[in-house]
Amino acid sequence: MKDINLKLSRGETLGIIGPNGSGKSTLLQIIAGTLTPTSGEVLVNGRVSALLELGSGFNPEFTGRQNVYLNGRILGLTQEEIEEKFDEIAEFADIGDFIDQPAKTYSSGMFVRLAFAVAVHVEPKIFIVDEALAVGDAMFQHRCMQKIRALKDSGVTILFVSHDSSAILRLCNRAILLEHGSAIKEGDPETIVDFYNALIAQKEGTQIEQLVLNNGKVKTISGNGKARVKSISMHNAKGEKVEVINVGELVELRICVEVCSPIDSLVLGYSIKDRLGHVMYGTNTWHTKQVIYQPCMGGEYTFTINFTASLGPGSYSVQTALVDRDNHLTNNYEWCDLALVFKVININKTYFIGCLWNNPEITIQQRT
Repeated sequence: MKDINLKLSRGETLGIIGPNGSGKSTLLQIIAGTLTPTSGEVLVNGRVSALLELGSGFNPEFTGRQNVYLNGRILGLTQEEIEEKFDEIAEFADIGDFIDQPAKTYSSGMFVRLAFAVAVHVEPKIFIVDEALAVGDAMFQHRCMQKIRALKDSGVTILFVSHDSSAILRLCNRAILLEHGSAIKEGDPETIVDFYNALIAQKEGTQIEQLVLNNGKVKTISGNGKARVKSISMHNAKGEKVEVINVGELVELRICVEVCSPIDSLVLGYSIKDRLGHVMYGTNTWHTKQVIYQPCMGGEYTFTINFTASLGPGSYSVQTALVDRDNHLTNNYEWCDLALVFKVININKTYFIGCLWNNPEITIQQRT
């Protein structure tokens, strides 16, 4: 780790992302106190509860029950406090009779269930979690996310490492990107995730540029420039260019692409994202079997995408990708986040909440 200067206030949730070996786990271990830095200092104010390496802090010979008491004491609870919380911890872990079996008989999923249950029930002021939630089953992951959100709402400071960018976007209000032990980027989660996605595909000749838009959002553009989006616009059924559309309206997305250098194939990908950067829908012309092979250099191709805006009210953006096949890892000609921003409003549909409009039919039958 080199030149990491970080201040985290009460109630903040910090996402930490980066490639393997970038220092994410090391940074968390230093903050949690399980590693001592060779230089510099870490100042922590409040009880820290950390879920780091799977099974850390567990004695494999002890039963789950004994490990709850062991972990609780390590995290600063008294025997009486652990006894008061034990039933709640066991219920959340939901490992049944295995609570009285040796931990060495546990699966990785059972380990993380019990470890997470202890970590979130010791009333931490600072909660640290390192990718451990990837082990549990889908239902347990949902419960963990709900619990983390509850901790966040109660003012707990959270440091969260994950390769799941959607989790970073959902949970965090700030993010940092680590590479080779240094923090190379810090800011709002969407900006950092977009930059990281561009960094993953960076090869010789690839450029990454970030531009601040008038609304304060950061537009990320990356690629080798062999093809580019010349224009992008949204149109209504009358062919008029629009920036605001109605829920359920039939619209047309037009993307004009220019080929700037000789390439073997051209694929257009696009995604529609909500205001936090979550992808609502995305596909590309590789999957729709509309690859353009040997496109003409200097030629322009207009892609017209018709779809029904089955979206909830709110602000959305379009992300575009010009690549050679089904992803941007082999040849990234141009990848552009926030290529277009538009707004959806509800003019004439029944009131609903959420990001999806599906126009349900509800029937009611009365039995006498």
